[in-house]
Amino acid sequence: MPRPFSVALPPWLTHALRAQRGPVPWNAVLRGALAAGPLLLAAVLAGRESVGVMAALGAMLAGINDRPGSRRTAVHRIGVPGLAGAAGLVVGTYAGEGLGAVPLTLILTALGLLAGAVSAVGPVSSGAGTQLLVAAAIGAGMPLPEPGWQRALFFLAGGAWLIALRLALPTPGALAHDFRFDGERVAVADVYDAIAGLLAAAGGEQAGARRAALTAALDHAQDALAGPRLRRYASSSAERRLRAQYAAALPLAEAATALAWAGDALPARTAEGPRRLAVAVRTGEPCGPLPAPARSVPGLRALDDALLHAAETFDRGGKQTGGKNPGSRRIDGEKTHSGAALHSNAGTNPLDRGARQTAHKGLRLRPLRAKALLRTVTGPGGREYGFRVALCYGASAAVAQALHHVHWYWLPATAVFLVKPDLGPLVSRVLNRAAGTVLGALVFAGFAAVLPRPEGLVALVAISGALIPVATRHFAAQTAVVTVLVLALVMVGGEPEASWSRIGETLLACAIVLIVGHLPAPGQRGGNVRARLDAATDAAHAYLTHVLSGADDRAARWALRREAYRKLAEARAAIDRAAAELPTLARHTEGTDEVAATLERLVDTTTACAVHLDDTGRLTPRHTERLATLLDELVEQRERAGLADPPADLLSA
Repeated sequence: MPRPFSVALPPWLTHALRAQRGPVPWNAVLRGALAAGPLLLAAVLAGRESVGVMAALGAMLAGINDRPGSRRTAVHRIGVPGLAGAAGLVVGTYAGEGLGAVPLTLILTALGLLAGAVSAVGPVSSGAGTQLLVAAAIGAGMPLPEPGWQRALFFLAGGAWLIALRLALPTPGALAHDFRFDGERVAVADVYDAIAGLLAAAGGEQAGARRAALTAALDHAQDALAGPRLRRYASSSAERRLRAQYAAALPLAEAATALAWAGDALPARTAEGPRRLAVAVRTGEPCGPLPAPARSVPGLRALDDALLHAAETFDRGGKQTGGKNPGSRRIDGEKTHSGAALHSNAGTNPLDRGARQTAHKGLRLRPLRAKALLRTVTGPGGREYGFRVALCYGASAAVAQALHHVHWYWLPATAVFLVKPDLGPLVSRVLNRAAGTVLGALVFAGFAAVLPRPEGLVALVAISGALIPVATRHFAAQTAVVTVLVLALVMVGGEPEASWSRIGETLLACAIVLIVGHLPAPGQRGGNVRARLDAATDAAHAYLTHVLSGADDRAARWALRREAYRKLAEARAAIDRAAAELPTLARHTEGTDEVAATLERLVDTTTACAVHLDDTGRLTPRHTERLATLLDELVEQRERAGLADPPADLLSA
């Protein structure tokens, strides 16, 4: 029978067609509907349309950064870029008013260099760099009567309004429990579900994907619990309970990773305990008896100890009913755990001490200091990032001013979104941006022909704001929605309809970024990927050194383990984006995926070694041989990929 004909699409095209999946975030949709539209309506009713345009722009850009997570995390994720955008408005407005075309272009190019380099630090810094450059272009080119400082205040007010909505409006189901920590609770529960998923997949083909899902869940929960706060430590019993529950998940995750590394399938009841703990986190009720696994191998003994510790943690923090807790007991012939069994020796074993320290101080063992930040900004990743952004941003500003277009600021603002590599591969961004702009401009032209003004345009802004949280799943859809919103704001501000010029400016920006993005760059290409891999190698080295040293500080070990997996996840994401570029760019990072895979296996093996050392105090030949093999592979693969040699003390570990 002949095989069906199929065509394998190149990676750069499949990435452009890929969209995220998931349930509709109705709470974010509601916030989007109540953000830009009502602010614009209030300004129109007060006869200050230009003020409303600035506030709505601030709310729109804040809405793009309004992602799922806890409230405290949202304050940081939305607020920091908002402050950067306000600063960009001030600089752009006063530079546009007092400088000619050439010095203005130089100022914008310098801003692009700074914002691009800072974007290499992380997602929030990248969002701040994006808003800084977009707002600077708008401030320099959009004709509004207000001075720069007033524009910045109204822009900040728009972002602050969305933050207020994020803090005040509950997520679905949050009112049934503690309103303040709904995002944190979901994040911690997802960790226990991910642990159960990894245990269920042990010995199967999905074990690697489940381990990656566990890493993502732990990262998300860690960020949710580590958001900005007025006090250094948790100030409420609900927050302390959530932090303790998260800390109790760390030894479970460690044991589950070691069991998955062993490669043996586990009984179905092994995953039942973490699933019950996930339900207890979501409902706020005690976890009750937990099925205990057979203590036949070190990994299962570590899992059993971690379950017993989790039972004690949950029962101590939850509501107790029905008399004395009977501790470990049998139900239907199966051994189970509940919390009372650990009350007698709580705080006397390394596991309990580590969990208490982690719950109290958090997992930031090595916070990013000023020197480390400067090293990231000025390193190869920051330099390459900054050079590309500066060249595209400056060239777009120069071309736009040379064309003497009334909306010249659109060209550099569009180039900012196109040139940022953390938003996706270059060709994927260009294709989606062009398609989304054309679609959005056509949709707006149709609505503008029939809608009453200004009330119809205000309604269009509100609807577009509500659609942004859903449209962020695909860059083309997000571009289309934002295009409709921006064109509506331009018309409310008193400027003529500009759908067709918007399409022309976008296509020109796409051409500029495509040309600049493929020009030879000073230094070695793929600097961001190499910097991420070097950071992951350093983190894996620190983790392995700590484990082999025999230190009994569990809190430090868990923090190093989390840092190693987080750095690996960041490196893997950068490698995947680079692999989806056109071949002329993708070839610069060939072989880096093999390095990342070896590092992941090394960290998994280190975790298995840590669990085995806890149980027996020594490593088996299987562990030592596996470590030696992985370290040899790491040296060879880094050499093939053109990376520097790993630390010498890592090779001699």
